[in-house]
Amino acid sequence: MEMIDTATMIAYVTIVLGFVFIPGPATLLTVARATSSGTRAGIATGAGIAAGDVVHTFMAIIGVSAVIATSALLFSVIKYAGAAYLIYLGIIAIIDKTPLDLARGSKPISARKAFNQAIVAEVLNPKTALFFLAFLPQFVKPENGSVMLQLTVLGVIFVFLGLFSTVVFAVGAGKLGSFLKKHPAVVKWQGKVVGGIYCALGARLALQER
Repeated sequence: MEMIDTATMIAYVTIVLGFVFIPGPATLLTVARATSSGTRAGIATGAGIAAGDVVHTFMAIIGVSAVIATSALLFSVIKYAGAAYLIYLGIIAIIDKTPLDLARGSKPISARKAFNQAIVAEVLNPKTALFFLAFLPQFVKPENGSVMLQLTVLGVIFVFLGLFSTVVFAVGAGKLGSFLKKHPAVVKWQGKVVGGIYCALGARLALQER
């Protein structure tokens, strides 16, 4: 069975690790839940986000693999739309000035409720769906074998690394939450870093050949 080449895998894992370990929406939601409702609720939130990402991965696998296999024109349309969307996300992240608020004053909730809420929030987030559609195909090479298999492997890696990061943040939520509240500039600058990565990925996608 042919697999994703080593260079592509290393690049992919490195970029994903950067995404999941730089404080972003999933991280902040997890920290907020863990800070207000305890570590179990924080871990449950991370698990819910991961479950939602599994759904998005499945949808990306079905849609993208079909398009790549059947239509060069549709692939180009999705490619440029995805590139434009990533660059748009990058610009928004760079200029965003939303203040940090780690669920200040929120009421504690159970781990089950935190899990269910996180799944619904992640599955119904169109930005996440479009991100998966734009991000995963950049690391797929038809010459390496089954497109569907490659997308599945990439999606599973993304989900597990994301889950691992949210569990780490949930366990250390007390200290991390206190640190982020005292240093909101960290969140501000992480937005600029992530925004730069989004823009670079968008440019890379626009230049990618089928």
